[in-house]
Amino acid sequence: MNLEQAIEKYALENAVKYNGKANPNAVIGSVIQVLPDAKKDMKLLSKLVNDKVKQINKLSVEKQREIIKKKYPDLLEEKKKEEKDIFAFLGIKKGDKIITAFPPGPEKYPHIGHAKALILNYLLAKRYKGKFFLRFEDTNPTLVKKEFYDIMLDNFKWLGVTWNKLQYASDNMKLFYKMAEKAVKSGKAYMCNCSVDTTRQNRAKGIACKCRNKTPKQNLKEWKHFHKAKAGSAVLRLKIDLKHDNSTMRDPTVFRIIDAPHARHGKKYRIWPNYDFQNAIMDGHYNITHRLRSKEFEMRSELQKYIQKLLGLTISYTYEFARFNLRGVPSSGRVIREMIKRKELIGWDDPFLSTIVALRRRGFTPQAIKNFVISTGITKSEATMTWDDLIVHNRRVLDEKADRYFFVAEPVKIIIRDAPEQDIELHLHPEHRRGGRKFRVREEFYIAKDDYDVLRGGELYRFMDCLNFVKKQKEFVYDSSEYKKFKQKGVKIMHYLPVQKDLINVEVLMPDKMIVKGFGEPLMKKLKTGDIIQAERFGFIRLDKKEKDKLFFWYTHQ
Repeated sequence: MNLEQAIEKYALENAVKYNGKANPNAVIGSVIQVLPDAKKDMKLLSKLVNDKVKQINKLSVEKQREIIKKKYPDLLEEKKKEEKDIFAFLGIKKGDKIITAFPPGPEKYPHIGHAKALILNYLLAKRYKGKFFLRFEDTNPTLVKKEFYDIMLDNFKWLGVTWNKLQYASDNMKLFYKMAEKAVKSGKAYMCNCSVDTTRQNRAKGIACKCRNKTPKQNLKEWKHFHKAKAGSAVLRLKIDLKHDNSTMRDPTVFRIIDAPHARHGKKYRIWPNYDFQNAIMDGHYNITHRLRSKEFEMRSELQKYIQKLLGLTISYTYEFARFNLRGVPSSGRVIREMIKRKELIGWDDPFLSTIVALRRRGFTPQAIKNFVISTGITKSEATMTWDDLIVHNRRVLDEKADRYFFVAEPVKIIIRDAPEQDIELHLHPEHRRGGRKFRVREEFYIAKDDYDVLRGGELYRFMDCLNFVKKQKEFVYDSSEYKKFKQKGVKIMHYLPVQKDLINVEVLMPDKMIVKGFGEPLMKKLKTGDIIQAERFGFIRLDKKEKDKLFFWYTHQ
């Protein structure tokens, strides 16, 4: 394979992978892998790749696939293999019954970390034509709130995830009590009346308390009267191994009294199972075969499997993958609440956050979030990601579908002397064309302050698809209209707006909470709340709110 073929091959591969838009840097990396000598002249390689990428990105995805099928059919085989590999480590065979689950606690706004576990379990079930259960783990009434059920359901639907069954762990209290009684009767659970501090110290030292020697009959009697006990006076513990290397196995508490109203059940129950017990029961009783979850649950896996085995339930296979963190972004609910209280954040949807509501409001797409979380891998190695890692996926999606408009930030009015009166029509998208953006231009224009500040005397500048001009002392003078002349001598292309009455006032909220004000072109009045556009030379922005004479956007990214 020669250099030209390699560039075309990997540009096509990258384009098809990302909605028809190849990334030159990714293509260069692929080419160097197969032709290491190509990096000896990076300037030439970069030019050849950029030229080919521009050419290929103009093609439809269907046309790109057609060329691959004709000239590089091996890529289709590699792609098919790659799609299978994401879950290959699980060793699932054709025909195996697969039921997966994602069990969030309705205790806070879900963030992009939740999205990873949600999407992986959903895709695993979908891949093997299995079933996917969404389960609310809501057996701690002090944390559960009604609003979070609704927020999570809305967020998960927005991400494009559907489920075969929606479950609430709190609807299974009779099942939990039945299993607890079974453990008590078998002599594998006992009622403990020790204080929290005593229990904690004994578990740390591996010392048994006197309660551990109670008979099953005595424990069963106390269990049956547990609902009448005073909160904090007793708990139900499993009898496992107080010397176990895994501290979660040292006679863990599985039931306790919580006197707090529940978001769905009010004061119907006082005795609530802890996380490990209800999680193991729900997985085992409902025959969940596989669950992919983050590494903080790794130590709990042994205990949950023990509970399932003890009670004769299905043993669920779990795989704990490493979490990823977005550098500098808090994900702890406690930390976020404190920052909101101190007014450092405007809310759970602050543009600085990686909650789903924030990403959605800022202009990140479900497809980009899905592509991003999959790209972080299903490994045990921790990773710290940056906003740029997420943005690259979102930009690929938005580049393909976002319409283009002019937004002039901090506008400065200038006069281009001798500029001809023209009717200009610009396209809403460089690839899809469609036209529709019509301006009548004369001598008066608005340009962004950042552009105005760098204009230098004697240099040739251009307004996009409009005219060329020069600065002469303190005034601006029309030079020509042809792009060809600018290409030979020009130094900067900029966007603009003609001075006219029907320009729209625009405000853009930036991620640092600064507000950028300016004018938008008249056609922007037709936008709907939630629309994401590209403000040319400024960045992608999402329309958050409309008023009669003003549009309010959130800045997405460059």
